[in-house]
Amino acid sequence: MKNKCISPQVTFFHGRQAPEEGFLEGYGAIIENFSLSVTLPAKLTLISQKKRKYETDGWMVFPPKYKTDNTLYRQLVFALKYEGINLLIFKKLFESIDHNELAEIVQMEPTSQYSRRIWFLYEWLMNHSLAIPDLKQGNFVPLVDEKLQFAVRGERSSRHRIINNLPGTPDFCPLIYKTERLEEFVFSNLHDKKSNYIKGIHKDVMQRAASFLLLKDSKASFTIEGENPGTNRALRWGKAIGEAGRNPLTIEELLRLQQIIIESKRFTKMGFRTEGGFVGDRERISGEPIPDHISARWQDVDCLIDGLIETSNLLEERKFDPVLAATIIAFGFVFIHPFTDGNGRMHRYLIHHILAKLNIAQQGVIFPVSASILDKIEVYRMALESYSHPVLELIEWKTTADHNVEVLNDTIDYYRYFDATKQAEFLFECVFDTINRIIPEEVSYILKYDEFKRFIDDQFEMPDTFVSMLVRFLEQNGGTLSKRARAKEFAELKAGEVEIIENAFKEIFET
Repeated sequence: MKNKCISPQVTFFHGRQAPEEGFLEGYGAIIENFSLSVTLPAKLTLISQKKRKYETDGWMVFPPKYKTDNTLYRQLVFALKYEGINLLIFKKLFESIDHNELAEIVQMEPTSQYSRRIWFLYEWLMNHSLAIPDLKQGNFVPLVDEKLQFAVRGERSSRHRIINNLPGTPDFCPLIYKTERLEEFVFSNLHDKKSNYIKGIHKDVMQRAASFLLLKDSKASFTIEGENPGTNRALRWGKAIGEAGRNPLTIEELLRLQQIIIESKRFTKMGFRTEGGFVGDRERISGEPIPDHISARWQDVDCLIDGLIETSNLLEERKFDPVLAATIIAFGFVFIHPFTDGNGRMHRYLIHHILAKLNIAQQGVIFPVSASILDKIEVYRMALESYSHPVLELIEWKTTADHNVEVLNDTIDYYRYFDATKQAEFLFECVFDTINRIIPEEVSYILKYDEFKRFIDDQFEMPDTFVSMLVRFLEQNGGTLSKRARAKEFAELKAGEVEIIENAFKEIFET
Protein backbone atom coordinates (compact mmCIF):
# COMPACT_ATOMS: atom_id res chain seq x y z
CA MET A 1 0.00 0.00 0.00
CA LYS A 2 1.33 3.44 -0.97
CA ASN A 3 0.71 5.04 2.39
CA LYS A 4 4.37 5.87 3.00
CA CYS A 5 5.38 9.47 2.28
CA ILE A 6 8.81 10.20 3.69
CA SER A 7 9.89 13.78 4.39
CA PRO A 8 13.13 14.23 2.41
CA GLN A 9 15.93 16.39 3.76
CA VAL A 10 16.70 19.25 1.37
CA THR A 11 18.61 22.45 0.84
CA PHE A 12 17.24 22.84 -2.73
CA PHE A 13 13.98 21.60 -4.17
CA HIS A 14 13.19 21.82 -7.90
CA GLY A 15 15.54 24.79 -8.21
CA ARG A 16 14.16 26.60 -5.16
CA GLN A 17 16.73 27.22 -2.41
CA ALA A 18 15.59 26.58 1.13
CA PRO A 19 16.44 29.20 3.79
CA GLU A 20 18.18 26.44 5.75
CA GLU A 21 18.60 22.67 5.59
CA GLY A 22 15.47 20.89 6.72
CA PHE A 23 12.78 18.33 5.92
CA LEU A 24 10.08 18.86 3.29
CA GLU A 25 6.60 18.50 4.70
CA GLY A 26 3.07 18.57 3.27
CA TYR A 27 2.74 19.20 -0.45
CA GLY A 28 6.51 19.29 -1.04
CA ALA A 29 6.92 15.80 0.42
CA ILE A 30 3.96 14.51 -1.60
CA ILE A 31 5.33 15.96 -4.85
CA GLU A 32 8.73 14.34 -4.17
CA ASN A 33 7.45 10.92 -3.09
CA PHE A 34 4.97 10.52 -5.94
CA SER A 35 7.00 12.36 -8.63
CA LEU A 36 4.00 14.55 -9.43
CA SER A 37 4.17 16.69 -12.58
CA VAL A 38 2.85 19.90 -11.02
CA THR A 39 3.85 23.52 -10.56
CA LEU A 40 5.30 24.18 -7.13
CA PRO A 41 3.07 25.89 -4.55
CA ALA A 42 3.90 29.56 -3.92
CA LYS A 43 5.21 28.48 -0.50
CA LEU A 44 6.70 25.11 0.40
CA THR A 45 6.95 23.88 3.97
CA LEU A 46 10.26 23.08 5.64
CA ILE A 47 10.68 21.46 9.05
CA SER A 48 13.70 23.11 10.66
CA GLN A 49 16.09 21.26 12.92
CA LYS A 50 15.95 24.28 15.20
CA LYS A 51 13.12 25.56 17.37
CA ARG A 52 11.94 28.45 15.23
CA LYS A 53 9.02 29.33 13.00
CA TYR A 54 9.16 31.95 10.23
CA GLU A 55 8.35 32.65 6.59
CA THR A 56 10.44 33.75 3.61
CA ASP A 57 9.69 34.15 -0.09
CA GLY A 58 8.75 30.66 -1.18
CA TRP A 59 8.97 28.93 2.22
CA MET A 60 7.18 28.40 5.52
CA VAL A 61 9.56 27.09 8.19
CA PHE A 62 8.25 25.15 11.19
CA PRO A 63 10.06 23.80 14.29
CA PRO A 64 10.70 20.01 14.70
CA LYS A 65 7.52 19.33 16.70
CA TYR A 66 5.46 19.80 13.48
CA LYS A 67 7.12 16.86 11.69
CA THR A 68 4.66 14.08 10.77
CA ASP A 69 5.02 10.29 10.96
CA ASN A 70 5.91 9.99 7.24
CA THR A 71 2.60 8.54 6.05
CA LEU A 72 0.65 9.93 3.10
CA TYR A 73 -2.37 10.52 5.30
CA ARG A 74 -0.43 12.66 7.78
CA GLN A 75 1.22 14.62 4.97
CA LEU A 76 -2.21 15.34 3.47
CA VAL A 77 -3.57 16.39 6.87
CA PHE A 78 -0.59 18.71 7.35
CA ALA A 79 -1.07 20.20 3.87
CA LEU A 80 -4.77 20.87 4.41
CA LYS A 81 -4.15 22.34 7.86
CA TYR A 82 -1.25 24.67 7.04
CA GLU A 83 -0.99 24.99 3.25
CA GLY A 84 -4.61 25.10 2.11
CA ILE A 85 -6.14 23.20 -0.81
CA ASN A 86 -4.05 22.67 -3.93
CA LEU A 87 -6.43 21.05 -6.41
CA LEU A 88 -3.73 20.36 -9.00
CA ILE A 89 -1.62 18.37 -6.53
CA PHE A 90 -4.67 16.48 -5.25
CA LYS A 91 -5.76 15.62 -8.80
CA LYS A 92 -2.33 14.36 -9.87
CA LEU A 93 -1.96 12.41 -6.61
CA PHE A 94 -5.37 10.77 -7.03
CA GLU A 95 -4.43 9.76 -10.56
CA SER A 96 -1.27 8.07 -9.29
CA ILE A 97 -2.74 5.84 -6.54
CA ASP A 98 -5.40 3.14 -6.58
CA HIS A 99 -8.84 4.23 -5.39
CA ASN A 100 -9.06 1.25 -3.02
CA GLU A 101 -5.82 2.37 -1.36
CA LEU A 102 -7.23 5.86 -0.98
CA ALA A 103 -10.41 4.46 0.58
CA GLU A 104 -8.24 2.67 3.15
CA ILE A 105 -6.36 5.89 3.91
CA VAL A 106 -9.60 7.85 4.37
CA GLN A 107 -11.05 5.21 6.68
CA MET A 108 -8.06 5.32 9.01
CA GLU A 109 -9.85 8.16 10.79
CA PRO A 110 -13.28 8.10 9.08
CA THR A 111 -14.92 10.93 11.01
CA SER A 112 -11.91 13.28 11.03
CA GLN A 113 -12.61 16.54 9.22
CA TYR A 114 -9.41 16.02 7.20
CA SER A 115 -10.40 12.48 6.14
CA ARG A 116 -13.75 13.83 5.02
CA ARG A 117 -12.10 16.62 3.05
CA ILE A 118 -9.78 14.18 1.27
CA TRP A 119 -12.72 11.86 0.56
CA PHE A 120 -14.85 14.69 -0.82
CA LEU A 121 -12.00 16.03 -2.98
CA TYR A 122 -11.40 12.59 -4.50
CA GLU A 123 -15.01 12.14 -5.53
CA TRP A 124 -15.35 15.77 -6.69
CA LEU A 125 -12.17 15.76 -8.78
CA MET A 126 -12.29 12.20 -10.11
CA ASN A 127 -16.07 11.91 -10.59
CA HIS A 128 -15.87 8.48 -8.98
CA SER A 129 -17.36 7.29 -5.69
CA LEU A 130 -15.24 5.41 -3.19
CA ALA A 131 -16.64 2.26 -1.59
CA ILE A 132 -17.44 4.11 1.63
CA PRO A 133 -20.96 4.41 3.07
CA ASP A 134 -22.51 7.84 3.60
CA LEU A 135 -21.85 9.42 6.97
CA LYS A 136 -24.94 9.56 9.15
CA GLN A 137 -23.74 11.90 11.89
CA GLY A 138 -21.20 14.60 12.66
CA ASN A 139 -20.96 18.34 12.22
CA PHE A 140 -20.64 19.81 8.73
CA VAL A 141 -17.19 21.34 8.17
CA PRO A 142 -16.15 23.80 5.43
CA LEU A 143 -13.95 22.30 2.73
CA VAL A 144 -11.87 25.46 2.17
CA ASP A 145 -10.28 26.90 5.31
CA GLU A 146 -11.24 30.57 5.03
CA LYS A 147 -8.34 31.60 7.24
CA LEU A 148 -6.07 30.51 4.36
CA GLN A 149 -8.02 30.91 1.10
CA PHE A 150 -11.02 32.79 -0.27
CA ALA A 151 -14.21 30.78 -0.57
CA VAL A 152 -17.83 31.12 -1.63
CA ARG A 153 -20.99 30.56 0.35
CA GLY A 154 -20.96 26.78 0.64
CA GLU A 155 -23.31 23.97 -0.33
CA ARG A 156 -23.74 20.95 1.93
CA SER A 157 -22.72 17.44 0.96
CA SER A 158 -24.57 15.09 3.32
CA ARG A 159 -22.54 12.09 2.18
CA HIS A 160 -19.30 13.56 3.51
CA ARG A 161 -20.72 16.02 6.09
CA ILE A 162 -18.76 18.69 4.20
CA ILE A 163 -19.70 22.22 3.16
CA ASN A 164 -18.35 22.63 -0.37
CA ASN A 165 -17.24 26.28 -0.50
CA LEU A 166 -14.84 25.93 -3.44
CA PRO A 167 -15.09 28.96 -5.78
CA GLY A 168 -15.55 26.85 -8.89
CA THR A 169 -16.50 23.56 -10.48
CA PRO A 170 -14.51 20.38 -11.22
CA ASP A 171 -13.99 21.64 -14.77
CA PHE A 172 -12.53 25.01 -13.68
CA CYS A 173 -11.55 26.10 -10.19
CA PRO A 174 -8.52 28.37 -9.62
CA LEU A 175 -7.95 29.31 -5.96
CA ILE A 176 -6.71 32.49 -4.28
CA TYR A 177 -4.79 32.62 -1.00
CA LYS A 178 -5.52 35.24 1.63
CA THR A 179 -2.57 37.60 1.77
CA GLU A 180 -2.30 40.73 3.88
CA ARG A 181 -2.58 42.91 0.75
CA LEU A 182 -5.64 41.11 -0.56
CA GLU A 183 -7.47 41.22 2.75
CA GLU A 184 -6.86 44.97 2.94
CA PHE A 185 -8.24 45.37 -0.57
CA VAL A 186 -11.28 43.14 -0.05
CA PHE A 187 -12.32 44.90 3.17
CA SER A 188 -11.70 48.44 1.92
CA ASN A 189 -15.32 49.21 0.93
CA LEU A 190 -14.43 49.58 -2.72
CA HIS A 191 -18.02 50.15 -3.81
CA ASP A 192 -18.64 52.88 -1.20
CA LYS A 193 -15.36 54.61 -2.05
CA LYS A 194 -16.34 54.83 -5.73
CA SER A 195 -19.94 55.84 -4.94
CA ASN A 196 -18.91 58.62 -2.56
CA TYR A 197 -16.53 60.08 -5.13
CA ILE A 198 -19.12 60.06 -7.92
CA LYS A 199 -21.81 61.68 -5.74
CA GLY A 200 -19.80 64.89 -5.68
CA ILE A 201 -19.57 65.17 -9.48
CA HIS A 202 -22.29 66.65 -11.67
CA LYS A 203 -24.01 64.04 -13.85
CA ASP A 204 -23.22 65.96 -17.05
CA VAL A 205 -19.49 65.96 -16.23
CA MET A 206 -19.54 62.23 -15.51
CA GLN A 207 -21.33 61.48 -18.77
CA ARG A 208 -18.74 63.45 -20.72
CA ALA A 209 -15.95 61.73 -18.80
CA ALA A 210 -17.52 58.39 -19.74
CA SER A 211 -17.01 59.06 -23.44
CA PHE A 212 -13.34 59.91 -22.96
CA LEU A 213 -12.77 56.97 -20.62
CA LEU A 214 -14.36 54.52 -23.07
CA LEU A 215 -12.01 55.61 -25.82
CA LYS A 216 -9.04 55.76 -23.43
CA ASP A 217 -9.64 52.22 -22.22
CA SER A 218 -10.24 50.85 -25.71
CA LYS A 219 -7.03 52.37 -27.08
CA ALA A 220 -5.08 51.16 -24.03
CA SER A 221 -6.30 47.60 -24.62
CA PHE A 222 -5.04 47.70 -28.22
CA THR A 223 -1.75 49.29 -27.18
CA ILE A 224 -1.12 46.49 -24.68
CA GLU A 225 -1.29 44.12 -27.66
CA GLY A 226 1.21 46.27 -29.58
CA GLU A 227 -1.45 47.64 -31.95
CA ASN A 228 -2.28 51.21 -32.90
CA PRO A 229 -5.94 51.19 -33.97
CA GLY A 230 -7.71 53.94 -35.80
CA THR A 231 -10.24 55.97 -33.84
CA ASN A 232 -13.20 54.22 -35.49
CA ARG A 233 -11.91 50.78 -34.54
CA ALA A 234 -11.18 51.91 -30.99
CA LEU A 235 -14.65 53.45 -30.71
CA ARG A 236 -16.25 50.23 -31.95
CA TRP A 237 -14.47 48.19 -29.29
CA GLY A 238 -15.12 50.92 -26.71
CA LYS A 239 -18.84 50.58 -27.41
CA ALA A 240 -18.61 46.84 -26.73
CA ILE A 241 -16.77 47.52 -23.45
CA GLY A 242 -19.48 50.01 -22.50
CA GLU A 243 -22.03 47.20 -22.73
CA ALA A 244 -20.00 44.83 -20.54
CA GLY A 245 -22.11 43.06 -17.94
CA ARG A 246 -25.39 43.46 -19.81
CA ASN A 247 -25.41 40.12 -21.64
CA PRO A 248 -24.90 36.78 -19.89
CA LEU A 249 -21.50 35.18 -20.39
CA THR A 250 -22.00 32.42 -22.96
CA ILE A 251 -20.00 30.83 -25.77
CA GLU A 252 -22.19 32.70 -28.26
CA GLU A 253 -21.38 36.00 -26.53
CA LEU A 254 -17.64 35.28 -26.65
CA LEU A 255 -17.85 34.48 -30.36
CA ARG A 256 -19.88 37.66 -31.00
CA LEU A 257 -17.27 39.77 -29.22
CA GLN A 258 -14.44 38.18 -31.18
CA GLN A 259 -16.19 39.34 -34.36
CA ILE A 260 -15.99 42.92 -33.03
CA ILE A 261 -12.35 42.60 -31.96
CA ILE A 262 -11.02 41.23 -35.26
CA GLU A 263 -11.55 43.87 -37.92
CA SER A 264 -9.99 42.00 -40.85
CA LYS A 265 -10.91 38.31 -40.93
CA ARG A 266 -8.94 37.44 -44.08
CA PHE A 267 -6.02 35.90 -42.23
CA THR A 268 -7.65 34.85 -38.93
CA LYS A 269 -9.58 31.65 -38.30
CA MET A 270 -12.55 32.81 -36.26
CA GLY A 271 -14.03 30.88 -33.36
CA PHE A 272 -12.23 28.52 -31.04
CA ARG A 273 -8.89 27.15 -32.16
CA THR A 274 -8.69 23.85 -34.06
CA GLU A 275 -4.90 23.77 -33.75
CA GLY A 276 -2.21 24.45 -31.19
CA GLY A 277 -1.38 27.92 -29.96
CA PHE A 278 1.40 29.77 -28.20
CA VAL A 279 2.54 33.27 -27.24
CA GLY A 280 6.13 34.18 -27.97
CA ASP A 281 8.56 34.57 -30.85
CA ARG A 282 9.85 32.48 -33.71
CA GLU A 283 13.45 31.75 -34.60
CA ARG A 284 14.34 34.32 -37.24
CA ILE A 285 15.73 31.94 -39.88
CA SER A 286 13.97 28.61 -39.31
CA GLY A 287 10.65 29.95 -37.99
CA GLU A 288 10.79 27.50 -35.06
CA PRO A 289 8.51 28.52 -32.15
CA ILE A 290 10.10 30.11 -29.08
CA PRO A 291 7.12 30.08 -26.71
CA ASP A 292 6.70 32.13 -23.53
CA HIS A 293 3.28 30.58 -23.02
CA ILE A 294 1.64 27.52 -24.56
CA SER A 295 -2.12 27.59 -24.87
CA ALA A 296 -4.41 24.80 -23.76
CA ARG A 297 -4.72 21.90 -26.21
CA TRP A 298 -7.38 22.79 -28.75
CA GLN A 299 -9.12 19.49 -27.96
CA ASP A 300 -9.62 20.73 -24.37
CA VAL A 301 -10.89 24.24 -25.16
CA ASP A 302 -14.62 23.40 -25.25
CA CYS A 303 -14.50 21.67 -21.86
CA LEU A 304 -12.40 24.43 -20.29
CA ILE A 305 -14.59 27.27 -21.56
CA ASP A 306 -17.75 25.44 -20.48
CA GLY A 307 -16.19 25.09 -17.02
CA LEU A 308 -15.11 28.74 -16.97
CA ILE A 309 -18.64 29.93 -17.83
CA GLU A 310 -20.20 27.61 -15.25
CA THR A 311 -17.77 28.88 -12.61
CA SER A 312 -18.50 32.50 -13.57
CA ASN A 313 -22.21 31.88 -12.98
CA LEU A 314 -21.47 30.20 -9.65
CA LEU A 315 -19.32 33.11 -8.46
CA GLU A 316 -22.03 35.60 -9.40
CA GLU A 317 -24.76 33.54 -7.72
CA ARG A 318 -22.72 33.07 -4.52
CA LYS A 319 -21.78 36.81 -4.31
CA PHE A 320 -18.03 36.21 -4.52
CA ASP A 321 -15.91 39.36 -4.39
CA PRO A 322 -16.11 40.84 -7.93
CA VAL A 323 -12.41 41.66 -8.26
CA LEU A 324 -11.44 38.15 -7.16
CA ALA A 325 -14.07 36.73 -9.53
CA ALA A 326 -12.74 38.89 -12.37
CA THR A 327 -9.25 37.55 -11.64
CA ILE A 328 -10.34 33.91 -11.79
CA ILE A 329 -12.38 34.26 -14.96
CA ALA A 330 -10.35 36.79 -16.97
CA PHE A 331 -6.90 35.38 -16.22
CA GLY A 332 -8.22 31.84 -16.60
CA PHE A 333 -9.47 32.79 -20.06
CA VAL A 334 -6.19 34.31 -21.22
CA PHE A 335 -4.21 31.30 -19.94
CA ILE A 336 -6.51 28.95 -21.89
CA HIS A 337 -6.11 31.23 -24.96
CA PRO A 338 -9.05 29.70 -26.85
CA PHE A 339 -8.88 31.94 -29.95
CA THR A 340 -6.25 32.28 -32.63
CA ASP A 341 -6.38 36.07 -32.13
CA GLY A 342 -8.17 38.49 -29.80
CA ASN A 343 -7.52 36.66 -26.52
CA GLY A 344 -5.86 39.60 -24.74
CA ARG A 345 -8.63 42.09 -25.45
CA MET A 346 -11.28 39.49 -24.58
CA HIS A 347 -9.43 38.83 -21.32
CA ARG A 348 -9.65 42.53 -20.40
CA TYR A 349 -13.28 42.68 -21.58
CA LEU A 350 -14.05 39.91 -19.08
CA ILE A 351 -12.56 42.06 -16.32
CA HIS A 352 -15.05 44.80 -17.31
CA HIS A 353 -17.88 42.27 -17.55
CA ILE A 354 -17.42 40.98 -14.00
CA LEU A 355 -16.54 44.33 -12.42
CA ALA A 356 -19.86 45.57 -13.77
CA LYS A 357 -21.40 43.35 -11.10
CA LEU A 358 -19.94 45.76 -8.54
CA ASN A 359 -22.29 48.41 -9.89
CA ILE A 360 -19.48 50.95 -9.76
CA ALA A 361 -20.10 52.29 -13.28
CA GLN A 362 -22.79 54.66 -12.08
CA GLN A 363 -24.06 57.33 -14.49
CA GLY A 364 -22.71 55.32 -17.41
CA VAL A 365 -19.03 55.65 -16.51
CA ILE A 366 -16.91 52.73 -17.71
CA PHE A 367 -14.20 51.45 -15.38
CA PRO A 368 -11.02 52.06 -17.45
CA VAL A 369 -8.90 49.32 -15.90
CA SER A 370 -6.99 48.70 -19.17
CA ALA A 371 -5.53 52.20 -18.89
CA SER A 372 -4.11 51.29 -15.49
CA ILE A 373 -2.84 47.95 -16.80
CA LEU A 374 -1.03 49.81 -19.59
CA ASP A 375 0.66 52.06 -17.03
CA LYS A 376 1.79 48.93 -15.14
CA ILE A 377 2.67 46.90 -18.22
CA GLU A 378 5.83 45.32 -16.80
CA VAL A 379 4.04 44.23 -13.62
CA TYR A 380 1.23 42.90 -15.82
CA ARG A 381 3.70 40.76 -17.76
CA MET A 382 5.15 39.46 -14.51
CA ALA A 383 1.65 38.51 -13.30
CA LEU A 384 1.05 36.57 -16.53
CA GLU A 385 4.49 34.94 -16.52
CA SER A 386 4.22 33.87 -12.88
CA TYR A 387 1.70 31.34 -14.22
CA SER A 388 2.85 30.65 -17.77
CA HIS A 389 6.57 30.06 -17.20
CA PRO A 390 6.25 27.31 -14.52
CA VAL A 391 3.54 25.58 -16.57
CA LEU A 392 5.70 25.76 -19.71
CA GLU A 393 8.25 23.48 -18.04
CA LEU A 394 5.57 20.77 -17.64
CA ILE A 395 4.33 20.80 -21.24
CA GLU A 396 5.73 18.36 -23.79
CA TRP A 397 5.43 19.70 -27.31
CA LYS A 398 6.81 19.52 -30.79
CA THR A 399 6.95 21.88 -33.75
CA THR A 400 4.40 21.31 -36.49
CA ALA A 401 5.00 21.63 -40.23
CA ASP A 402 3.51 25.13 -40.21
CA HIS A 403 5.77 26.25 -37.32
CA ASN A 404 3.06 25.98 -34.68
CA VAL A 405 3.19 23.82 -31.54
CA GLU A 406 1.53 20.49 -30.90
CA VAL A 407 1.10 19.53 -27.24
CA LEU A 408 1.92 15.88 -26.61
CA ASN A 409 0.93 15.33 -22.97
CA ASP A 410 -2.27 15.77 -20.96
CA THR A 411 -2.29 19.41 -19.80
CA ILE A 412 -5.94 20.26 -19.15
CA ASP A 413 -5.59 20.37 -15.35
CA TYR A 414 -2.88 23.05 -15.53
CA TYR A 415 -5.52 25.43 -16.91
CA ARG A 416 -8.27 24.30 -14.52
CA TYR A 417 -6.50 24.43 -11.18
CA PHE A 418 -3.99 27.20 -10.63
CA ASP A 419 -3.09 29.64 -7.88
CA ALA A 420 -4.43 33.06 -8.93
CA THR A 421 -3.13 34.98 -5.89
CA LYS A 422 -0.51 37.08 -7.71
CA GLN A 423 -2.95 37.94 -10.47
CA ALA A 424 -5.56 38.98 -7.88
CA GLU A 425 -3.10 41.30 -6.14
CA PHE A 426 -2.21 42.88 -9.47
CA LEU A 427 -5.83 43.40 -10.52
CA PHE A 428 -6.75 44.96 -7.18
CA GLU A 429 -3.84 47.39 -7.57
CA CYS A 430 -5.21 48.38 -10.97
CA VAL A 431 -8.76 48.77 -9.67
CA PHE A 432 -7.61 51.07 -6.86
CA ASP A 433 -5.40 53.01 -9.25
CA THR A 434 -8.40 53.50 -11.52
CA ILE A 435 -10.55 54.79 -8.67
CA ASN A 436 -7.92 56.97 -7.04
CA ARG A 437 -6.09 58.33 -10.09
CA ILE A 438 -7.42 57.65 -13.59
CA ILE A 439 -11.07 58.58 -13.17
CA PRO A 440 -10.34 61.64 -10.95
CA GLU A 441 -7.74 62.86 -13.45
CA GLU A 442 -10.25 62.67 -16.30
CA VAL A 443 -12.94 64.44 -14.29
CA SER A 444 -10.44 67.09 -13.16
CA TYR A 445 -9.38 67.71 -16.75
CA ILE A 446 -12.98 68.23 -17.87
CA LEU A 447 -13.63 70.68 -15.03
CA LYS A 448 -10.48 72.64 -15.92
CA TYR A 449 -11.36 72.61 -19.60
CA ASP A 450 -14.81 74.00 -18.79
CA GLU A 451 -13.30 76.74 -16.63
CA PHE A 452 -10.85 77.70 -19.36
CA LYS A 453 -13.60 77.67 -21.99
CA ARG A 454 -15.78 80.00 -19.87
CA PHE A 455 -12.84 82.39 -19.60
CA ILE A 456 -12.29 82.37 -23.39
CA ASP A 457 -16.03 82.80 -24.05
CA ASP A 458 -16.19 85.79 -21.71
CA GLN A 459 -13.08 87.48 -23.08
CA PHE A 460 -13.02 86.56 -26.79
CA GLU A 461 -16.33 84.89 -27.79
CA MET A 462 -14.38 82.18 -29.59
CA PRO A 463 -16.26 79.25 -31.28
CA ASP A 464 -16.05 75.85 -29.56
CA THR A 465 -13.93 74.34 -32.33
CA PHE A 466 -11.35 77.11 -31.90
CA VAL A 467 -11.32 76.64 -28.11
CA SER A 468 -10.67 72.94 -28.57
CA MET A 469 -7.87 73.66 -31.05
CA LEU A 470 -6.41 76.31 -28.75
CA VAL A 471 -6.28 73.91 -25.78
CA ARG A 472 -4.67 71.24 -27.90
CA PHE A 473 -1.95 73.60 -29.19
CA LEU A 474 -1.25 74.93 -25.68
CA GLU A 475 -0.98 71.40 -24.27
CA GLN A 476 1.40 70.33 -27.01
CA ASN A 477 3.68 73.32 -26.50
CA GLY A 478 3.92 73.45 -22.71
CA GLY A 479 1.32 76.19 -22.18
CA THR A 480 2.52 78.62 -24.85
CA LEU A 481 1.18 79.20 -28.35
CA SER A 482 3.72 78.42 -31.05
CA LYS A 483 4.78 81.05 -33.61
CA ARG A 484 3.14 79.02 -36.36
CA ALA A 485 -0.22 78.88 -34.53
CA ARG A 486 -0.03 82.63 -33.82
CA ALA A 487 0.63 83.35 -37.47
CA LYS A 488 -1.93 80.93 -38.89
CA GLU A 489 -4.88 79.56 -36.87
CA PHE A 490 -4.92 82.42 -34.31
CA ALA A 491 -3.63 85.31 -36.41
CA GLU A 492 -6.56 87.46 -35.20
CA LEU A 493 -5.19 87.48 -31.65
CA LYS A 494 -3.00 90.39 -30.57
CA ALA A 495 0.27 89.83 -28.72
CA GLY A 496 -1.19 91.01 -25.43
CA GLU A 497 -4.22 88.75 -25.85
CA VAL A 498 -2.01 85.71 -26.44
CA GLU A 499 -0.16 86.47 -23.23
CA ILE A 500 -3.46 86.75 -21.30
CA ILE A 501 -4.63 83.39 -22.73
CA GLU A 502 -1.34 81.64 -21.93
CA ASN A 503 -1.38 82.94 -18.34
CA ALA A 504 -4.99 81.84 -17.86
CA PHE A 505 -4.22 78.39 -19.29
CA LYS A 506 -1.26 77.89 -16.96
CA GLU A 507 -3.18 79.13 -13.93
CA ILE A 508 -6.15 76.82 -14.59
CA PHE A 509 -4.45 73.66 -15.86
CA GLU A 510 -1.37 73.69 -13.69
CA THR A 511 -3.29 74.14 -10.45
